[in-house]
Amino acid sequence: MHYEIKTEKVKNSRLADIDFDNIPFGRVFTDHMLVSDYTNGDWQETIILPFQELRLSPAATVFHYGQEIFEGLKAYRDHEGNPYLFRPYENLKRMNYSADRMEMPEIPEDIFIDGIKKLVSLDRKWIPNNEGGSLYIRPFMFANDEYVGIKASDNYKFVIFCCPVNAYYSEPIKIKIEQTFVRAAKGGTGDAKTGGNYAASLHAVTRARKIGYTQMLWTDAVEHKWIHECGTMNVFFVIDDKIITPNLDGCILQGVTRDSILTLLRDNEYKVEERPISIDEMVEAHRNGQLKEVFGAGTAAVIAQIKAIGYNDEDLTLPPFEEWEVSNWLFETLQGIKHFKIPDKYGWMVRV
Repeated sequence: MHYEIKTEKVKNSRLADIDFDNIPFGRVFTDHMLVSDYTNGDWQETIILPFQELRLSPAATVFHYGQEIFEGLKAYRDHEGNPYLFRPYENLKRMNYSADRMEMPEIPEDIFIDGIKKLVSLDRKWIPNNEGGSLYIRPFMFANDEYVGIKASDNYKFVIFCCPVNAYYSEPIKIKIEQTFVRAAKGGTGDAKTGGNYAASLHAVTRARKIGYTQMLWTDAVEHKWIHECGTMNVFFVIDDKIITPNLDGCILQGVTRDSILTLLRDNEYKVEERPISIDEMVEAHRNGQLKEVFGAGTAAVIAQIKAIGYNDEDLTLPPFEEWEVSNWLFETLQGIKHFKIPDKYGWMVRV
């Protein structure tokens, strides 16, 4: 089935009021948004319309039982100003994986991919031209039954909006190993991109920020021994000449940036290991001078270098990040591909 997308353009753009050199991440929104409703077992009219508030019943299921999923991807411009998306089909694949886990309907390619392309094309002037700038795209879907009862909803709303953004982290960050609270457990929703995972993390993250850390390094739910991921990113460790990242075990988000990094590393003959890595192994490598780099990877942050890791009231500090070979090369390569300074031999950039 083919789904048509209608468009209602804004009368007065807010673009002239935006200072693209001073954009707070996630607080400035483009002129338009996409909305599509799922009811009676199928997707209904899909429309791009001026950015506006949503009207919802107080009884909407999402408010009471948290049936919600979301994605994040980015758009860039080439040298002629044409907008491109970075690996959008991977985001569609992951969103439908999350939908299945949260007992929600699959989103058709006609609505997700074509909808993003039309929305980005309409708001293409909102894509920043400055180095490191991009248009962050947020698709999300939530349960919309007017019903207070625990069951999968029959009605859903799918929305896409966009934010012009600069860097998520402006400098290397400090993270804290979490050994009390839990982000994800085997059999849970840790590998689905659902809001509940992030809500459950806020208490620990807020406590850590009060003592000078930016994010958490989450561990397993049973022993608090095995490293999972950071709060907003997958995590990588450079130990001697190996790059190690925790394997996808059902508790870790299947990051698109993570997959891109692994592809780049392997194609350039780096020694890469996807496997369980323990706190003890990381600490021992640090004490032996073998821990060269630690960095996070995600759509928002791209590459976030980690300058210190809090563990048992001690900060494990890393060498000066200017000397980091792997993460600096990865950042320059990924950004080079996205900004058309390096040939895209993988076909990751999809023209709008």
